[in-house]
Amino acid sequence: MSTKVEAPAVCNSCNAVISGRIVTALNKKWHPEHFTCNTCRKPIDGAKFHQHDGGVHCVACFAAHHSPRCHGCGEPITDRVIQALGVSWHAHHFICGGCKKELGGGGFMEQAGRPYCSACYADKFAARCHGCSKPITDKAIIALDAKWHRECFTCMKCTNPVTDATFSVMDNKPLCGKCA
Repeated sequence: MSTKVEAPAVCNSCNAVISGRIVTALNKKWHPEHFTCNTCRKPIDGAKFHQHDGGVHCVACFAAHHSPRCHGCGEPITDRVIQALGVSWHAHHFICGGCKKELGGGGFMEQAGRPYCSACYADKFAARCHGCSKPITDKAIIALDAKWHRECFTCMKCTNPVTDATFSVMDNKPLCGKCA
């Protein structure tokens, strides 16, 4: 039969024996009034606190002094942080510069320091096809001092795609080898 006597709890701050309520945090024990925020020095009530640079901080002080600031609004970010374009954002402030939809953690395109979804980026900034005037988002044919979708670079007579490396030109429009 083993009779194990448990040692009294000793406060990590004042080294005195704790009688009554005990705060257990960071594998140590504390008098409730001695487990304090390193910034405001007030006791940390409840179970929520943050560790930073070797100290503990209440939620309010951590947010005010140590949380990253949102590039969109300037306020502290206390939940999910999006790191993009070299800055931090609240998820709801990391939005497309065109349609204003949230970009989340997905892909985006950048223009002049602003994020855009792929559709808005193509609509606003992509090269336009000389044949159909729509944005070119994939490979392009460069011919006759213009860019073309592959399917838009067609013979002006038979309207078949011009696929040969050499072709003829009439009125600044392509002619396939058969129609030339």
